[in-house]
Amino acid sequence: MASTKKTVKKVETPIDERETFVSLQKSFAESGSVAEKLKALYRLQAADNELEKLVQLRGELPAEVAALENEIAAFQAKVARCEEAIAQEKQSIELNTAKIAEYDEQIHKYEEQLTNIANSREYDSISKELENEGYLRQIAQKFIYEAKDRIEERKADIEDIQSRIAVREGDLAAKKEELDVIVNSTADEEKALRERRDSFAAQLDARTMSAYERIRASVNNHLAVVPVYRENACGGCFNIITPQRLVDIASGSKLVICEHCGRIIVNPDIE
Repeated sequence: MASTKKTVKKVETPIDERETFVSLQKSFAESGSVAEKLKALYRLQAADNELEKLVQLRGELPAEVAALENEIAAFQAKVARCEEAIAQEKQSIELNTAKIAEYDEQIHKYEEQLTNIANSREYDSISKELENEGYLRQIAQKFIYEAKDRIEERKADIEDIQSRIAVREGDLAAKKEELDVIVNSTADEEKALRERRDSFAAQLDARTMSAYERIRASVNNHLAVVPVYRENACGGCFNIITPQRLVDIASGSKLVICEHCGRIIVNPDIE
């Protein structure tokens, strides 16, 4: 009876951002040529360095543009709130105007009744109602005057805010133009660098890329891959490297992580 051979599919371990360097070194060695991957890492870091130089040419302009855009958006939100308040005040005016019409109608009715009273008690009662309607009319009229005053205040606020928006929009246009000049002048170079970067990143497995990005984000100068400095020190933190690790780095056959700063150390002659 012929035996059937089952194919065992290797299950990829999920990427863990807290992964230890030992497990990373193990997976690095198992997923292709170590020397070629180290070279790809080195080139990837070089491409990222050049991209950061282009970004630095823009200086504070991107942050300034974003700040102006946020400021303008905040001003526009204030204008919207003022316009909403004006709409509410106008509704209040319409409501109180309608009430005044009702009060006027009641006052007219009571005034007619006063011409046909039968006794003093009825006169006093109607007079009291007439007086109350008059007070209510005065209150409604007061609300209308106050609402109109608030509307004028809101309109003045809107005018002031819009003048500020105009100034900020002028500043924003100037900053954007300045930024566009810089971006356009380096657009071709940036595109070529990003294509190079993507080609180097494509040579690395997802676990290595995750570690690379994590190391870059954790250090101030964004250097995740560094060469040996002065023959025996880490090019990132400048701490002395042990002789055995120097041998591993020189051989290019093993992923070496600095035990002090966590950066990947490569042979300076890797190219």
